[in-house]
Amino acid sequence: MIKIITKEQLIEEIRKVSKQGWIKSVKRTKTTRNDGAVGNTLEQLLGIPENNLPIANSNGWELKGQRLHTSSLVTLKHYEPFPRGADIVSKMLLPLYGWPHKEAGKKYPRNEMSFRSTTSATHFTNRGFSVVVDRQQRKIKFVFDSKKADTSDSEIASWLESVESRVGLGQFYPEPYWGFDDLRDLMGEKARNCFYIIADSKLERGREYFSYRSLLMLSGFSFEGFLSCIDLGVIQIDFDARTRHNHGTKFRIKQGFWKELYSEVKQLF
Repeated sequence: MIKIITKEQLIEEIRKVSKQGWIKSVKRTKTTRNDGAVGNTLEQLLGIPENNLPIANSNGWELKGQRLHTSSLVTLKHYEPFPRGADIVSKMLLPLYGWPHKEAGKKYPRNEMSFRSTTSATHFTNRGFSVVVDRQQRKIKFVFDSKKADTSDSEIASWLESVESRVGLGQFYPEPYWGFDDLRDLMGEKARNCFYIIADSKLERGREYFSYRSLLMLSGFSFEGFLSCIDLGVIQIDFDARTRHNHGTKFRIKQGFWKELYSEVKQLF
């Protein structure tokens, strides 16, 4: 049976955890990408279900955590692109625009392909990918321009030749996108209110430990702020897929920009 608590009780419980000092991570290894270990460890200490804060008389609160000294982005929401029936990532991006996985023939089979791209609206990646906020069509679009690919890199030049042979060098078809209305409903439901915890970290004998240092309470999510953050490159779209597993497409935000996304940002400790 899940225990229902108030926001004040939750804040007090997190304060108690922050006074415990160094706490072993629930994850056995530290990865270079955002692995959720800071938040997962705190949730286990609090005895609450992952990403489902049991707060009484509240609507849509989440707990997010991040290491203190990191440039990693914070995941706001996993959301695959439309058109959904086309299964864009596994049926188009991976087979037609993917490249050999760095662990192909080692950890994975020799034919394992990868499609990993952290993509911004402010510039094109070295493979020619970018994001466009199209307010007229009311959609966020994932676009490809082969002329923007960095062909001075021999690996990318070879990859681009393979793309040309597989599908040609024109624009994506169908074009991956996220509609404003769908995103507004989803983000309003998922990210309306949030507790954001920051933890210092250290490694001892191959295991990571956290010390919880500060807590922010974020409320009043702004969808217009969300779109502006994408325009400015503060929020980026992260594809992370390989042939046999799609880790999910994510909207992720840089640290320190919460005031652009929420009308109220309150530091609790």
